[in-house]
Amino acid sequence: MTLLNPQLTAFAAVLAEGSFDAAARRLSLTPSAISQRIKALEDRLGQVLILRRLPCRATPAGQRLLRSVQQMQLMEAETLGEFAATDPANRAASTMAIAANADSLASWLLPALAELHARHGMLFDIRTEDQDHSADLLRDGSVLGAITADAKPVQGCAVKKLGVMRYLPIASPAFVEKYFSDGLNAAALGQAPVLIFNRRDALQTRFMRAVTRAKLAPPIHYIPSSTAFIEATALGLGWAMAPAAMLAGPLVSGAVQTLAPERWLDVPMYWQHWTIRSPALTQLTGALLRAAAQDLQISDGTRHRR
Repeated sequence: MTLLNPQLTAFAAVLAEGSFDAAARRLSLTPSAISQRIKALEDRLGQVLILRRLPCRATPAGQRLLRSVQQMQLMEAETLGEFAATDPANRAASTMAIAANADSLASWLLPALAELHARHGMLFDIRTEDQDHSADLLRDGSVLGAITADAKPVQGCAVKKLGVMRYLPIASPAFVEKYFSDGLNAAALGQAPVLIFNRRDALQTRFMRAVTRAKLAPPIHYIPSSTAFIEATALGLGWAMAPAAMLAGPLVSGAVQTLAPERWLDVPMYWQHWTIRSPALTQLTGALLRAAAQDLQISDGTRHRR
């Protein structure tokens, strides 16, 4: 059940699913019906809203509309939930679209989401994006909140500091012996293969610049998985920056070691979210802050204290 205009529902579905065909399957309609609704909406507003490509993307006008529609969908789910006690047909779980960096998703984030699902039946649409770029998904209306390294609030959003993710430079013992037997220096870092999550991942480059003050171009493996990142390091493919929260086991077992115990990168993490009055958003924010307080560090190198 939905209270939204069918044209707006079709518009949001196309952008969420990435194509007219997928949106049609989601809404149990034909692709032609979806196309007609989008065309009628664009004619009504006098703007092209969706770029017809794979995946479909919102135009600047579509981004502005999407942000409003996402908010309406959240408020709709909450409104229907108020009537669910008297009419189960009105029951609707809130689907929360959020952006998160892969390392948060692989370490501290999932328990918070599991708590919300168990208590409130919330559903989640998680978009993974590098922490330096996740706020872009707030700007284009794709998500209602983002875990980001950007402390500057996106227009219309509030910011809360979650804590600090500490990244350690790690490699397998054999790799360290082969490339870093003379220590951590520019010559070694310029020759040793390095693991990078994707082409937006700048952590390793930042670390090399901090250590050497030089521009280096080492051999690169691209491995877009937080868990595979650590496994690949243990197998000797290269060195990498990995979150300390994920390294207790590998460090204790000796599968990996730090390149230099006194060297690390601290990345401040923030939760940015729309400033709308929403019980579901308030519950989500509270759960993230509690989870971060358990697992992230504060700026002086210690963990949060409750």
